[in-house]
Amino acid sequence: MNPAPSIVFFTTASGAGYGLLFWLGLLRAVGLVPASPAFGLTALALALLLVTAGLLSSLKHLGRPERAWRALSQWRSSWLSREGVAAIATYVPAGLFGVAMLAGAPGWASLMGLLAAAGAVVTTWCTGMIYASLPPVRQWHQPMVPWGYLLFGAFCGAALLAALAALFGEARLPAVLAALLGAGAIMLKRAYWDLIDATPAAGTPTIESATGLGRIGRTRPLEPPHTERNWLLREMGFRVARAHREKLRRLTIAGFAAATVLAVLALPLPGAMAALLLLPAAALALGAMLVERWLMFAEATHTVTLFYSGEA
Repeated sequence: MNPAPSIVFFTTASGAGYGLLFWLGLLRAVGLVPASPAFGLTALALALLLVTAGLLSSLKHLGRPERAWRALSQWRSSWLSREGVAAIATYVPAGLFGVAMLAGAPGWASLMGLLAAAGAVVTTWCTGMIYASLPPVRQWHQPMVPWGYLLFGAFCGAALLAALAALFGEARLPAVLAALLGAGAIMLKRAYWDLIDATPAAGTPTIESATGLGRIGRTRPLEPPHTERNWLLREMGFRVARAHREKLRRLTIAGFAAATVLAVLALPLPGAMAALLLLPAAALALGAMLVERWLMFAEATHTVTLFYSGEA
């Protein structure tokens, strides 16, 4: 599939933003991050900035962005619509969370923070299910995909929260979370790559089943359906060279691992010194996520390409 920059940025930025919002709302409610309003408002502003930038970027991928609001009416059957509804709904408790912190109302701040955290989880899950619910794309139609969205968002969010918390004096717990989630992200990503690299399971569409000519024997296209590339081939028939794929996979794992190691090294350090390690850790986590998101699209193959090359 064509890894459109707008969607790559959207899934990375919004995932990190919702991850940061989740950890901020959850940990502040139980008093495990700095309680100062300055810290809470800074973290909340960064989370909403990332979420909003990601959502606005996603609109660029639509043919008619001005009609995006119509998708909200299809929430009964569309994960894309559910994502939009959940994203808009999450702004309400997130905004009230900020108002409560400004007003010095800890009880309301805790309640709104927890509601915003729940909204962040629901929205991120819906984003993952947009892709996991598509049977024609074998690499996406996997149970790991939505869980990966939650894990990667939580990892980037924890890394960002740890960096901010270090600037405000105490980042030990967020750093622990970032380290644990970073290790989990590495294991899940390796398991996912092993899964999609394996021989397709029985029942996976082939050119024989797609054309109905399997009873004759092995089938291959004699002539291409088009004399030149078209939209379908540009969007659905994107290919990434095996050498480049392996290089980008190693780069993704290296980014996750470096961020994890820096988070571990920051654990015994006081706030200001820990920030020197946690700020680059957050940057590495986000950079690795950009590569991972690009790969997720580039490695995906749509069943329709069977009619062009005989392979999908």
